[in-house]
Amino acid sequence: MSEKQKILVTSALPYANGPLHVGQLAGAYLPADIFVRYHRRLGSDVVYICGSDEHGVAITLAADAQNTTPKAIVDFHHPRLKRTFERLNFTLDYYGRTSSPLHHETARAFFRVLHDAGYLSIHTGEQFYDSSADRWLPDRYVEGTCPHCGFENARGDECEGCGRWIEARTLIHPKSKLTGATPELRNTSHWYFRLSELQDEVKHWVEARDASMGWKPNVLNYCRSWFKDGLRDRPVTRDLDWGVKVPLDGAEGKAIYVWFENVLGYVSSTKEWAAEQGDPERWREFWLNRDCRLFHFIGKDNIVFHAILFPAMIFAYNEAVDEAERFVLPENIPANEFLNVEGKKLSTSRNWAVWVDDVLDAFPTDYLRYYMTFCLPETRDTDFSWYEFAERVNSELADIYGNLANRTLVFIQRYFDGVVPEPGESDDAARVLGSEVARLVGEVARSIEDFRFRGAAKLMMYVARAGNKYFDEQQPWITRREDPAACARTMYHLCQTLASLAIVSEPFVPASAARLAEQLGIPRKTYEGWLWEDAARDDLVPTGTKLGRTEVLFTKLEPEEIERQRAKLGKPLKTREEGPVNVLPLSEDRLDIADFTRLDLRVARIIAAERVPKAKKLLRLEVDLGLEKRQIVAGIAEFYEPEEIVGKLIVVVVNLKPAKLMGVQSRGMLLAATTVEGDGLRLVTLDGDITPGSKVS
Repeated sequence: MSEKQKILVTSALPYANGPLHVGQLAGAYLPADIFVRYHRRLGSDVVYICGSDEHGVAITLAADAQNTTPKAIVDFHHPRLKRTFERLNFTLDYYGRTSSPLHHETARAFFRVLHDAGYLSIHTGEQFYDSSADRWLPDRYVEGTCPHCGFENARGDECEGCGRWIEARTLIHPKSKLTGATPELRNTSHWYFRLSELQDEVKHWVEARDASMGWKPNVLNYCRSWFKDGLRDRPVTRDLDWGVKVPLDGAEGKAIYVWFENVLGYVSSTKEWAAEQGDPERWREFWLNRDCRLFHFIGKDNIVFHAILFPAMIFAYNEAVDEAERFVLPENIPANEFLNVEGKKLSTSRNWAVWVDDVLDAFPTDYLRYYMTFCLPETRDTDFSWYEFAERVNSELADIYGNLANRTLVFIQRYFDGVVPEPGESDDAARVLGSEVARLVGEVARSIEDFRFRGAAKLMMYVARAGNKYFDEQQPWITRREDPAACARTMYHLCQTLASLAIVSEPFVPASAARLAEQLGIPRKTYEGWLWEDAARDDLVPTGTKLGRTEVLFTKLEPEEIERQRAKLGKPLKTREEGPVNVLPLSEDRLDIADFTRLDLRVARIIAAERVPKAKKLLRLEVDLGLEKRQIVAGIAEFYEPEEIVGKLIVVVVNLKPAKLMGVQSRGMLLAATTVEGDGLRLVTLDGDITPGSKVS
């Protein structure tokens, strides 16, 4: 058996300073997960890496604005971002963070290699200083008018108006973002990456990645504009306490520039993944393997960092180390354009944005994944529309995909006792259906491999359309009486089409695809073992298979639901979106004191705990209330092992009516807190020698 193809996929690291919005989802994240899921179905050895960028100036700006520390900001937002990706059903192998010790070690080692090889040199030059705040100003702490295009809100490192990289000291009418004052230029020393010496090498490499290799024109054209202007040496350190410390003598108070170290987060996170797998050296099979295919999924604003600067860093590094230690270069860098919202430019400061967690709170994950696939700005800017969101869900997921599944499976449940029938001999209609499905399976694959995910989703839905067309033409509601054998053949081949659909739709709507396979009576292990090529078969669901429980896969959306979401646009952000302080809004409901005093809260000691059979979330507890012992069932099994909570003092509501959970009686409810980080529940426990049965008031 040949060795599996190794594929390494990264998504741009999001700043850990706020929640994820749909613009980010459309740029770097959803396309990567679709691509990864497809390649896992091919049987490739895929590793998908992402993580939080925790040293960007956006972090320190947020900390300054909230009068807190950068660490408090990232410690709050990192677990929330990780949880959002989990809610999206992303198949990330590892989600790291650039504040980890291993990342600092990795970045410092890389810096040292380039320094010792002569690619980093120290220069003294002018940098802005805010005397009012008594602080050096990193580039993004300065705003002003772009010297190239006149855009008035250019940042000190890049102009959003013309896309050019600029030096902060060249800004016209510069202002400090800390105080609004006009900063002064003072001399300071920094290490610079000698990027200009690598222009010919990087340019030659980029020009070899022409359209025939699948590189997008927007990436190639963006790079060419930089080459035309000429690559200039770029500072790799800055005067800042927060970040990866420069590993050189005389560099006190200086950190490695985030543009240099954050891309190395892909490497450090892969190292952490390998260690987690019990094989710390396995990261080398991907990063130091020329046969590994590396793909960086990014948004347009990250092209320069991934297509010019990171490759230049790798070229410099590879020249300085032995061949076995050289890093692989990316095979492709599929960058998307920008996503607007309801016809306007997305703006997080004005809350003209759609926040991913808000959508997931209101709708099934697959609804968002499917619609966003059609929003992907693959070649031009696109627009998120709530009305189109509802239209895609209702007219495609529900009326085409869901309709085929429901009508087929309900028919078999009703007229074939829920068992996949014997097909008999195939006929022309069945062969035409099988041929069409096989063709579409191949077309979906080619579209994904070409990073045309919108087209791939459209072709995927044509598999369901083909099944509906076959159902209508074969008229099983008539043949079940007039030609039972033909009816059985029809339903058998429709089951095969649904199985094919469960495979080809999995990259787009993974939860629904898995539910469809379950309703077809396919064991989860069997479904997960199907390869992409199996979708072209017409015998995936054997005759005699007992169907699972038939349920509606997609529920249509009502206009009122959509209007509630549209009404959020442009409104002030909820408190929970603002940062680590007072994250959950306080309830505005007001209770009478009599309502509260009706609760009988008592101290209890947990004296025994065990899992409830067949229940992932439930623990059965025996608690000592002083006057008596009681059994309580609590939904904390995902966050606590039974043995770790025995002996703890907790607070229990003892005057609730008894209830049964999974057939086990519960006589009370314990108090637990939902964490602001969104990573689970924590028991409310008591310290000290408090007698069980003591009243809490």
